[in-house]
Amino acid sequence: MADYTLSTTLAMPYDAAVTEVREGLADQGFGVLTENDLKATLKAKLDVDVPAQVILGACRPPLAYEALQVDPSIATVLPCNVVVRSVDADTTVVEAFDPHAMMGLSSSGGLDTVAADARQRLDAMLAALTSPTTTPQEQ
Repeated sequence: MADYTLSTTLAMPYDAAVTEVREGLADQGFGVLTENDLKATLKAKLDVDVPAQVILGACRPPLAYEALQVDPSIATVLPCNVVVRSVDADTTVVEAFDPHAMMGLSSSGGLDTVAADARQRLDAMLAALTSPTTTPQEQ
């Protein structure tokens, strides 16, 4: 896992994991603004086959608004990307952009509380997913 992501591996099929991630994000106050099906897009554009994976653009409007008040340019990394990727028929990886990594992108120190809140919520979402085979962690 990269040092800019939060991750967990689930012992469940991809479709079930996508459903759980959506529900987990909603439980933490995030809505999904965008959805990019990488498998379908890469097949259509490049005629290549990759494992099933989707990028969910998750947003918690109060946090986004607070971050924009501190640094309007932070919009370039919004919404928070959460990737759900199939490893095999019974294993799925879930990764989210670590909001603490956002701190290195802005010279505004006022983003600390926003990043901490978003990080806590994403950690809680990852921890609540059913059947993790590894503990959600940061590396």
